[in-house]
This record gives sequence, structure tokens and C-alpha cells, in this order.
Amino acid sequence: MKKRISKTSVEVAKVTIEPETNVSRFVIRKLDNEDLKPQNKSELLKNVNQENNNLSINFDSEISVESNDAKIVKRFINRLKINELDNLIKIDDPIISIITQIADNKGFEVYLVGGYVRDYYLDRNRTDLDFTVVGDALAFAKLVAKEFKVKPVIFERFTTAMVPISQEAQLEFVGTRKEEYLPNSRKPIVTIGTLYDDLARRDFTVNAMAVSINAKTFGQVIDKFNGLEDIQKQILRTPLDPEKTFEDDPLRMLRAARFASQLNFSIEDKTIEAIIKMYKRLKIISQERISSEFFKILESPQPSVGINILSETGLLSVFFPQLEKLKGVDIVKEGTTTYAHKDVFYHSLKVLDNISKVTNNVWLRFAALLHDIAKPQTKRFHPQSGWSFHGHEDIGAKMMARLFRDFKLPLDKLEYVEKLVRLHQRPMMLVDEEITDSAIRRLAVQAGDALEDLFILCKADITTKNPRLSVKYLENYDSVARKIIDVQEKDKLREFQSPVRGEEIMEYCKIEPCKAVGIIKTNIEEAILDGKIQNDYDEAKQFFVDNINNWLASLNPKDIRKSI
Repeated sequence: MKKRISKTSVEVAKVTIEPETNVSRFVIRKLDNEDLKPQNKSELLKNVNQENNNLSINFDSEISVESNDAKIVKRFINRLKINELDNLIKIDDPIISIITQIADNKGFEVYLVGGYVRDYYLDRNRTDLDFTVVGDALAFAKLVAKEFKVKPVIFERFTTAMVPISQEAQLEFVGTRKEEYLPNSRKPIVTIGTLYDDLARRDFTVNAMAVSINAKTFGQVIDKFNGLEDIQKQILRTPLDPEKTFEDDPLRMLRAARFASQLNFSIEDKTIEAIIKMYKRLKIISQERISSEFFKILESPQPSVGINILSETGLLSVFFPQLEKLKGVDIVKEGTTTYAHKDVFYHSLKVLDNISKVTNNVWLRFAALLHDIAKPQTKRFHPQSGWSFHGHEDIGAKMMARLFRDFKLPLDKLEYVEKLVRLHQRPMMLVDEEITDSAIRRLAVQAGDALEDLFILCKADITTKNPRLSVKYLENYDSVARKIIDVQEKDKLREFQSPVRGEEIMEYCKIEPCKAVGIIKTNIEEAILDGKIQNDYDEAKQFFVDNINNWLASLNPKDIRKSI
């Protein structure tokens, strides 16, 4: 491993971007009064040259490195960190300091493992605090829990414990172990192992590093599988043979796509080949675990990276065939005219990436991915006009309930996603100058609290490569949004419901709670939406009184429950 500038002489600061010049810059600050030694300057310049002169460097009171490409600067920082003297990393977390004291006082050998070490080198926020304990991890976890005055959650079978010291911080402790999965089992057989065994059982080399938190070796990195080198290369590779790694826990194949999407890493060829060979083994994994990984892909900066990997390796077909079916283009030739539609799969990924640039709302991202999910069922060819997908938005919305059940998703998010899928084409239908206020009111009421998100989805759905058309579509959506705001304010529709409440209807009609009450409220609401009356209590009450006898006479007697 290359030797870098002495750790006692300099410290790498965070990247800052200067907006006026669009230059990414970071500073290596001196920690003492010594000048940099010539060989250290030479090492820095060598690193600069490896970036094809796209970095500039100067050696004044502090060393500054600049480039108009932020990725180059970040890669340079990673190289400097990876080449640290003696593989030491700096840890200044007060929680870890307390755990160090407990470990040393009670004679335990403890390491931080996995994501914490990886994210240190990637300069990412380090939220995971996972510890491996050589020895009795459960006993150590109980000591930590006692120190923080909380109760540990113990998983005896897996020699694992969770110590929830706050809502933001949960500490996980696991004993060094081996894991073995039987061919059709979702749960591993766990046996005691060494630190090497524990690191070897992990999914990828970048997650198979450990750092000592004992005082004598504090900050020392253990990297048995060249994880640092793979971080530098930005590649995902398994510590052991990939087929063995995926045989043990097939979810790791999904995690490969997730980390590629989160970290913008590539997956080595041998690992990809193993996934393609073994993708069907994912079927033994519980849906909850699959959904968790899939939604982490949706939360990544560019989700299409991970979803493309899932599709290309076969994994997507195992747990999300409805999405996989969007792939492909149908072409029909009539005389000299060729009719083709866009590839709905790649269009959906483009919409997902578009929306991910402007929102972190994962349910809005999920709706963006699924907005055209029913196009295969509604696809029709019409001679002399081409392809249509009439009604795909309504059928797609109806598919959401089944998808939510299959994916074991929280049902309190179902109505929101259904609404966005159902309404995603409606704003474009309201572009016409002659559109009525009634149509505007209906969209505003139907979208409700999701109205703003609906327009975010509609704008993300603009994937044309024609800049002129793109601008035109955006202006159209802005025009509809202004119309809706005007009507909302005029008609007081923001929290729209019948001004005549159900209790008043029951008292006036001398009926008990029944279907008739809902029908009467709907009649009043429809009159407001159609512009027959204002969204005003007095007008609505008079409309109700004037029409109630006719409404009741038209209802099925079974829908009316008279008061006794």
C-alpha cells in the first residue's frame, strides 16, 4: 500500500464548492509548524499527475487542491485517506469513547465493523455503529446498556444484541461468528468463529473492514480482503467466492444492486456472473427483507442504477415481474409508415431519476416508478393512428392494493400512491384555455393534500429530448397550477367537504348512520364542484332543504335507516 503524508502533519478537510467559480476545493491543513518534507510534496504531486492534470495544487500556508470536477477532488481525497500511514483512522465520537472504556476495563476485544469504516473513507455520514466482539458479545452489550441506563434487545440464537441508547443511535453488538445457510433455509446456522471468520462472512469487501476501538490499537484498520483498494477502485466484490457468498445469503445479490446505486460503484464481472447464475435463489428470502432493500434503492441518488442491475441480472423478475413486463418496444409497419411506442420500462426509470433530483419522498418516488405500470394491459394498436394506452392510469391505481399486500408495505401509504397513479395525466388534460372551473375544482378536491406532489410527478414525467417541447410542457403545467390555486382560493377548497355535516343531515331527516347520509353529502359536494352553489354553509343548507325529498325518494329503501 502506498505511503501517504504523515498523519501527524496534515489533516484532510471537507470538500467545499465555490459557486462563483464552480470549483471544488479542499484544504490539507497543517497540524504543526513543520513544512512539508520534499518527499511528501512529491507524493502529492504524483497523485495530482494521476488525475491527468485536472487538479491544481499549491503549497502555501496550507495546501489547497482545486478542480472544476467535484468527482476528481473526491477521488483524490479518497486516495489520500486510503494511503494513510499505519492504516489508522480518526475516531472522535463520544459514544465510542465510552464503549472503549468499558471494553478496556472489562477486558473485551471490540471492533467497529462494516458501514462505519467504509463511510469514513467515502466521507459519508456515519450513522451505523455496528460492533464485533471477540468473546461474549451479549455480556458486553449488557454492560454497555447498563452504562447508558437502557434495556438491551437480545437475540440469543444469533449472538446479537441491540442497545437503543436514543432514537437516533442504536448500537448493535455481535460475537465473532461463522454463518451457514442450508439450501432452502432463510435462517443461518451460527457457530463461534474468529475475527477473520466474521469479516469473511460479510457481503462485500468494502463492508468487510474493521477498526479497533481498544485503547492500545485504537483506530487501527483490519482489512483482510483489500476493501480499501476496492473503495479506491469504486468496485463491489465479495470477500470469498461470490457463489459461496450468495449461497449463504441470497439477499446479498439485492444488496449489490443497492450499494451500486447508493455509492455509484460498479460490480466486478465475476460477482455479476454469479448473480446471473444464482438469481432464482432469491425466492427463499422473505418479502419484508426484499422490500427493505428495494426501497433503499429507491432512496438512492440515482435509483435507475440499482433497478437496471436488478433487471439485467434477473433479480427483478423474481420479485417484481409487473415492472419487468414494461420492457420492450412494439413496432408495426403500415406501408411506408412505422408505428412504435416508447420503452415504458426505461421511460419509468427516467421519470424516477427526474423526480429523485427534486424530492427525497420515497413514496412519491415509488409512485413515479409505477405511474405507467398498467400500460402492458391497456396497449392497443390503431391503424393509421398508432398505439394507445387508454385507461392505464385507473387500472394502475387499482393494482396498487395488490402490490402493497405482496410487498408487505404500510397500508397507510396506499391511498397516497393510488391517488398519484390515478391522477398523473389529469393536469395535462386541463391545459385548454376553455376548461371549466368545475374540472379544476374536481382535480383539486380529488388530489387533496397530494396536489403539489402530483405536479412534481407530472413535471418529472416530461422525458422528451426536444428542449422546445420540454419548455412548453412545463409552462402548461405551471398554467394549470395557477388556475387551481385561483379556484382553490376563490371557492375555499383546500379542506373541502360538504358544509352540511352528517350529524345535521341525520337530525333533519330523522335517520341513523347509514348509506343514505353519504349519498346526500356527495350530492351537496357535487353541486359545489359543478358550480351550482358556492362552497358556503347557507347556500349548501338551502340546496339540501330544497332537494332532500327528491333525494330520499330516489334512494333504495335498504340504504335508509329510520330513527326509532
